[in-house]
Amino acid sequence: MSVELLDSGTIVNFVEDEEAFHVSIRDRFAYLDADHDGLLSYSELLKELQSLRVLETHFGIDVQTDPKELAHVYKSLFVQFDHDSNGTVDLEEFKSETKRMMLAMANGMGFLPVQMVLEEGSFLKIAVERESNKLGLAA
Repeated sequence: MSVELLDSGTIVNFVEDEEAFHVSIRDRFAYLDADHDGLLSYSELLKELQSLRVLETHFGIDVQTDPKELAHVYKSLFVQFDHDSNGTVDLEEFKSETKRMMLAMANGMGFLPVQMVLEEGSFLKIAVERESNKLGLAA
């Protein structure tokens, strides 16, 4: 983990760079696809959803969340990815929903940069590193 300065433009630029975004999505999808069938089951995508820690922290402090509530949130998020409701997520669904979520995040940030703690290998960390490399800065 590292603390990085992030703004909406960094996220938008990453998502709009079709090649860089697709490579990152493809690599993460392949990592999550444990059985290598080209589809993500709920249990495979659950690892990624859990890494988001949607309800498990409050202002950076871990909190106890009802496991049933967490399970409901994760199932609801899975449904967001499963556009055709077939019980699995293919690469295009994963890419489309990740793009939608990242652009929504960028839209909610506004134009001022914020400091965030980012996990190594996360899409946001990749976006920051890509932007730093474009500007010739060390990440």
